Amino acid sequence: MALSDADVQKQIKHMMAFIEQEANEKAEEIDAKAEEEFNIEKGRLVQQQRLKIMEYYEKKEKQVELQKKIQSSNMLNQARLKVLKVREDHVRNVLDEARRRLGEVTKNPSEYKEVLQKLILQALYQAMEPSVTLRCRQADIGLINEVLPATVEEYKQQIGKDVNVHIDTDNHLSADTCGGIELIALNGRLKVPNTLESRLELIAQQLVPEIRNALFGRNVNRKFTD
Repeated sequence: MALSDADVQKQIKHMMAFIEQEANEKAEEIDAKAEEEFNIEKGRLVQQQRLKIMEYYEKKEKQVELQKKIQSSNMLNQARLKVLKVREDHVRNVLDEARRRLGEVTKNPSEYKEVLQKLILQALYQAMEPSVTLRCRQADIGLINEVLPATVEEYKQQIGKDVNVHIDTDNHLSADTCGGIELIALNGRLKVPNTLESRLELIAQQLVPEIRNALFGRNVNRKFTD
């Protein structure tokens, strides 16, 4: 039985409504899926950027902390260096004062003659040469001439050998020198400095640790005392 035009139009409208509903549902499904994927991707990107930001600021925080530690270490080292410099200045002042007082020995001729004799004898024992030259301050030539015979005699008795001692009257030790002598032998190849300054320097090397302890107390961080 043939359908009337009205029935055909009705079926067509029905089919079109069905197709449109299917299309709408499919579109809604696609939109929902797209929205879900968008939210997932957005959450992933947000989390990724959040982690990057956290890593950036964590790195910056570590850099700032490291800079603070370096700055603190530098400041501490500078403070320690200043303390060490002040301490060394105090030690040097003590040695300078000792040098000043050492120069006062020469003001007492009898005492200084005895010192000169011992300094000459020590230098002779060190050199152990048959012929030597003594160099001294110009002001001390007279005193050395006085003590030299007895000094040479004592050397001969102790060593059993003679020694020829010449006093250099052309080249003198500086007038700023506290006193003492310098022995020269083997045409200048051997020099024995035995001035009061050289003796003080030798003793100072041994006494500086004790001077530090006396001035500042024992340093618990120092492993060695030299």
